[in-house]
Parts: sequence; structure tokens; C-alpha cells
Amino acid sequence: MGQNHDLPDVSEATIKDLQRRMSRGETASRELVKAYLDRIARYDKAGPCLNSFLEVNPDAMFIAEAMDLERARRGPRGPLHGIPVVLKDNIDTADKMHTSAGSLALADSFASKDSFVAERLREAGAVILGKSNMTEWANFMTQGMPNGYSSRGGQVLNPYGPGRLDVGGSSSGSGAAVAASLVAAGVGTETHGSILSPSASNGLVGVKPTVGLISRSGVIPISPVQDTPGPMTRCVEDAAILLGALAGPDERDPATWRSEGFYHKDYTRFLDRDGLKGKRIGIPRDDYGRLDKERAALVEAAEEALKDLGATVVDMSSDRPKGWASRSLTYEFKPAINAYLSGLAPHVPVHSLKELIEFNRQRPYEMLRYGQTTFLAAEATSGTLTEPEYIRLRAEDDRLSREEGIDYLLGKYDLDALVYPGIGCTTLSAKSGYPAITVPVGVTSDFRPVAITFTSKAWSEPLLLAMAYALEEATPFRKPPALD
Repeated sequence: MGQNHDLPDVSEATIKDLQRRMSRGETASRELVKAYLDRIARYDKAGPCLNSFLEVNPDAMFIAEAMDLERARRGPRGPLHGIPVVLKDNIDTADKMHTSAGSLALADSFASKDSFVAERLREAGAVILGKSNMTEWANFMTQGMPNGYSSRGGQVLNPYGPGRLDVGGSSSGSGAAVAASLVAAGVGTETHGSILSPSASNGLVGVKPTVGLISRSGVIPISPVQDTPGPMTRCVEDAAILLGALAGPDERDPATWRSEGFYHKDYTRFLDRDGLKGKRIGIPRDDYGRLDKERAALVEAAEEALKDLGATVVDMSSDRPKGWASRSLTYEFKPAINAYLSGLAPHVPVHSLKELIEFNRQRPYEMLRYGQTTFLAAEATSGTLTEPEYIRLRAEDDRLSREEGIDYLLGKYDLDALVYPGIGCTTLSAKSGYPAITVPVGVTSDFRPVAITFTSKAWSEPLLLAMAYALEEATPFRKPPALD
């Protein structure tokens, strides 16, 4: 299927690019929606068959036309006015689209109310173009499920190497769709690496915010302690725009109540080409040894760029937090998912984790290709969070990730931030609830994206965005996938 040359070229277009074209009358939101749908037809459902979209919003064109009329009459609401975005399929939208977490068990489930994320996007004038495929149940169903696989949607492919490269999980569809310019920007969710992983794997900027900066209400949960939505974009500025639209307190999510005084409506004001000047950054240089020679060279080049841009790099290899494994999520999942499922419509076949497990057992060929070991372990807990082991594990998570983790390293070496090759800080940032931003630093000779990840203390998104922006502006490492 060839490109429709009457449509605008949206490949690699930033939010600012698209907004500028609409403001000049060169195109309209309706035309952007048509252009992205054309790319979905050519690359997602044909060609490389990336399989990143589970469904397209049947009202997208009408919403876009309404935004065009509003722009003509009153001007744009802001930088997201008329911009098409995609939401991960575990984020509720009260419209004609389903919210299923990629599972056939919820294939007919419609949310009765918008999530806070969807509300904010609609208020900003964004066009929710569709729902993205994902690793089923945010990869909390079993061990060994491939990243990007779901019973409802099948396998998402990485646009940099369809069928060859790991697409990352669990916000896999959002990652692939944004990387392939099937949409302007995306929203993923993270409990433990599910924004950072697909962003790094698909050459994107991914922001895992401080837990509580963006509301989780209306998001199918895993953990009330670690869950957070976050932006997935092709550049830092787009991530800052999306973050500003989504951040802020929500009466339905107590974690956000503490964001007062810390959130910002406009994060683009923190973007600074000199954002690395005078900063002290800690890097565990011994992590380079875990990379092959080519990827290590790209990370080393990024480290040199940090220095050239005025940062002092401190090697903290000799004093790193110890690694640890924790089952705290296993305890937190049952009460969280039971609360969500209990509120679904009567026609939905499951309203508890126990019913979900039984639904899967009755359909082993469709539902249990990789088993449901994690579900079974979670169901075996009390669901009350009263187990002494859980209380001990959660306290240990806090201590090892904060007092003996990120806070310890920042304090001991007088650092502004930590930088890890790939997504090496995933456990620390996830367990602490602190923010992290992954940034592309190039691709290998076989076109495998390589990234580094910045992390720091709670509510440090302005600092992390400034540093990531300075690196991106000085060194345009990102290369788009060669879809044709």
C-alpha cells in the first residue's frame, strides 16, 4: 500500500512541528488523524505488521474536526490542541473503545468513566487516536511471557527490527506506535520498567514520573505503591509538553495529594541547552561490562558528551546499592485488581482475581500459552496486606532503594543525578517511586536502539528534563526506524 501524497507527512514530526503547521493553516487536526491512520494501515496492519494498535477510536475524526472548528473560532487551548495521542490499553476511556489490559477476559469491557489521564488529555484538546497493544496484564500474569504479547492483541513488533528485536514491555504498543510515527505521542504505564524498557528498546524518550505526579485513577492496577502513567515520545520537548498536561492532584488518587507545590503545568520552561553545565552526575561505569562492545562504545560516547556539555562525571562503581529481589508486588496486586474488577459491568465475565484465574483455566489454548504463575501466587495471599512478610518486604524496598540507594548515592558523592547505561536504574527508581528519564544515544550496526537513563530524587522531573534536553540538543543520537 503506497503513501497517500495528499496527506501531510507526519513521519518524525514533533508536537511543535504539527502545532506550527496547524497555526499557519497548512494542515488541520482532521488531516493529521487521516495521515496517522494511513500509516497505521501501511505499517501496523500491513508491511511489517507492527501490531501496536489494538483499536482506533471511531470518534477520532469527529473530535479532530471539533478541535479544528474551536481553533478557528477561539484559538488553540494549548500545545496539545488537535494532536493525536495513543493510550495503553490499561487506561480507561469512557467512549467507544474497550479497556482490556490486553486480555480476552476484558475484551468486551467498556469503562464507565474516563481515567484522570484521559480527562486531562481531552481538556488539553488532544485527540485520543486509539488504544495500544501491551504485554498482557502489564506483564504481571506469569513468568516468561514475551514482551508485547497479549491474548487479545497478539504480538507487538519492534519497528527497528520486526520479529528480530525485543520490543520491550509492557507499554510495548505505545512504544512501537510512537517510534514508527503512527501517532504523535503516547502514554504508557510503569510499575517496574514498563515505560523505560519499551522506550529504550524503541529509541524513545520515556518519562517514569515520581509516583503521585500523575494520577492512577482509572488505570488497571498492579501496585498502589509503584504504579504510574507517563509520557513516551520521540523527543524531550514532546515529553515535557505531555507531562505538563497530565501532572497534578486528583481527589480520586491520594498519592497525588502530596504533589501540591511540586507539579508544573508547563515543563517546557525547564528545557535548557545548558542544562548539564555545572551538574555532578554519578555513573556506575562497571555496568559497561554488561554490554557488548558496540553498545558500550555508544554509552561511552554519551558519557563524553555529558562532560563536553559541562557536567562532572563521577564513577561510583565501587559503591553501588546491592541488588535485591522482592515479592511485595505479589501481595499488592490482589487487593488492587479485585477493587478494579469489582466495579466492571455485569456482562464482563470476571469481577475478581479468582474469577480471572478460572476464566483462563477454562480456555487454556487462548489464555494459558505462557501460564499464570504470578496470578496464582497473588491469589494465594490474603489480599489484606497484613502478612508480616509483606510489611517487612515493603519496608526493605523503601530502605534499599532510597536511604541505601538513590538518596545515599546522591548524598555521598554530592550528585545532582545518576545516569545508568540502558535502564539499569529500573529497580531503584521503581521501588523508590522516584522519577527516571530514558534517552536514546544511538543505534548499533544492526539498528538496535541504545539508551541511557537519568534518575534522581523525588519531584526532580525539571532537573532530569533539563539534562536530557541538553544532551539531545547537542547530540542528535536518535535515528528513526527504516520501515520501508
